[in-house]
Amino acid sequence: MIVKSHEAQEKSFLGVDFVMLSHGPETMITKMLFKKEDSVPFHKHPNEQSGYVLSGKYRIIFENNDQEIGPGDSYSIPRDVEHRIEIIQPGEVLDIFSPPRKDYL
Repeated sequence: MIVKSHEAQEKSFLGVDFVMLSHGPETMITKMLFKKEDSVPFHKHPNEQSGYVLSGKYRIIFENNDQEIGPGDSYSIPRDVEHRIEIIQPGEVLDIFSPPRKDYL
């Protein structure tokens, strides 16, 4: 699958805007567009989630991790693990999910 930039779908989930970049049977990539007022409470899902911070500053909490992250930092959260993200400075994060999140499609 190839998705040209003008074909990417803008979406929102629980008040957080994101762009669905592409997805296949096993993976999905999104660009999260975090605003200062966004809130990502503790939650979990049956998808492994890996992310790469393009811009902004965040506090990410899961398992024994509680750290501030910024541009160039990345993370991987195992499936079914509770996690949350606090937006310190708004920005963008690439998130990869495996398998794709059905609630984002």
